[in-house]
Amino acid sequence: MDLALFDLDRTLICADSNSLWIRWLVSQGYAPETLIAEEEVLMAQYCQGALPLEIYMQRTLAPLTGMATLTVSGWTRRFIQRDIVPRVYPAARERLAWHHRRGDTIMLISTCGEHLMAPIAQRLGAHGALGVGVEIIADRYSGAPGAAAAWRDGKATRVADWRARQQQQRFQHTWAYGDSVSDLPLLQLADHACAINPDAPLLQEAQQRGWEIARWVK
Repeated sequence: MDLALFDLDRTLICADSNSLWIRWLVSQGYAPETLIAEEEVLMAQYCQGALPLEIYMQRTLAPLTGMATLTVSGWTRRFIQRDIVPRVYPAARERLAWHHRRGDTIMLISTCGEHLMAPIAQRLGAHGALGVGVEIIADRYSGAPGAAAAWRDGKATRVADWRARQQQQRFQHTWAYGDSVSDLPLLQLADHACAINPDAPLLQEAQQRGWEIARWVK
């Protein structure tokens, strides 16, 4: 059995799931419209390394503060059906199905909150997900992030921590899929690395390392 690790945003889907989620919350009246522009600014700062992920998460989790987990679960199901499923690359579906036929363990890893990552993984047929922890107190969201962020070197660390807990599973080989140079530490873990629609820095790395390069289109 092999392990297949998939980044989510712009690897499996053709968009950013965090931004889609904020827009969905606004469209349903669960968040103020001003949060859309604010999220875009925060995301840009975060991608530039000028903003800690914890700050980004605190602001974008604010609409969930005090909400029951059961309520948010219903929201995420509707969101995934409307905004995630239609954006999955056909080639991504084929690759997920290929790993399933091989009997591989499929995990998604992203900077999305776990309240989104877990149901997205389930909907796409993955076996699990590694995302940013979100704090829950008495079955309600506190609006604060929980576990440390899975980003850049953190992704590799999260995978290593997860694998250390899989005492009953030993994987022969690891596959990894990513689109950005921020996924480089994750891809370096793999025996088989695949750059999906890579940005320029990752494309250069993939070419130098002889990794698979794929162009997935919607």
